[in-house]
Amino acid sequence: MRMGLFGEKSPGLRLRGGRASPRRCVHVRIRAAGPPRTPARAGRSQGPKGASASAGGGRPTFATRKVQRRGGRANCSAGAQAASVAAHQSAGFTLIELIIALSLLALMSAVMFGSLSMAGRAWDGGEAKVGEVSAMRQTQEFLREHLSAEYPMRLRKVAEMPLLFAGAHDEMRYTAALPPRVVDGGVYYFRLALARSGDKSQLILERLIPDAAALQEPEFRDAERSVLADGIAELRLSYFGRDPDAADTDVPTWRDTWSDRQRLPLLVRIEVKPEKGPMWPVLVVEPRRAPEAGCFSFDQARNRCVGVG
Repeated sequence: MRMGLFGEKSPGLRLRGGRASPRRCVHVRIRAAGPPRTPARAGRSQGPKGASASAGGGRPTFATRKVQRRGGRANCSAGAQAASVAAHQSAGFTLIELIIALSLLALMSAVMFGSLSMAGRAWDGGEAKVGEVSAMRQTQEFLREHLSAEYPMRLRKVAEMPLLFAGAHDEMRYTAALPPRVVDGGVYYFRLALARSGDKSQLILERLIPDAAALQEPEFRDAERSVLADGIAELRLSYFGRDPDAADTDVPTWRDTWSDRQRLPLLVRIEVKPEKGPMWPVLVVEPRRAPEAGCFSFDQARNRCVGVG
């Protein structure tokens, strides 16, 4: 509680029952400034009533005190009303303010949720893309290494001892050695093609152990299968070389099938198109071994194998 200059209580607010309420105004009579009063001497003439007080600034008249009291009560009442209104306004939020705050909070939550969802989808898409690219690179590296190690195996008991090699536009059969890191190493007969597995189309590599003493090419009925890639829509194979009866001076060309059973193609091109996304980079592989490697004696003039070692 604050005290005024002359000891009176100044108007203000006080807590009553937990709420702010205006304090009571206490009016103190203040003597008007002027010279001190002196008692009137006997026999002195007095003027009209109230004249000496007005002229000398002495004691206020009854009318003056009445006006002062009314003005003080009016000022006190106005101050109390203003304090009450201010306390009522600062007591809490209005309904409109609460609705606006909740609307802003909902808008901010929606924006943050949308941003987080977009970031999550971008992250998942990036991881899926990285996985696809990694699988594609591993498959191409395996095929490059595997086809480069192609081995020209021949059927010894068949006329003209043909190579175990057959090339079509959508599959290829060949003999090659497995990489050294594989436990069951050795030379196998492979088939590279597309196969359906339910609703999926897969790039597969089947293998079996060849029999050089067989009278015909083996079939891939009970062959072991490895899946190189999932979700492949198309496989296109092409071969670069010469015709079966062409001379070495003839210009080799690209073709969709390979029919020469005595020579391997000079190059093999593999194109893979997935169901989703762009095509894989074109893979071109050159076999490292010439067809003479499987012969004991090879006729260069006729391009034929005449003896198997």
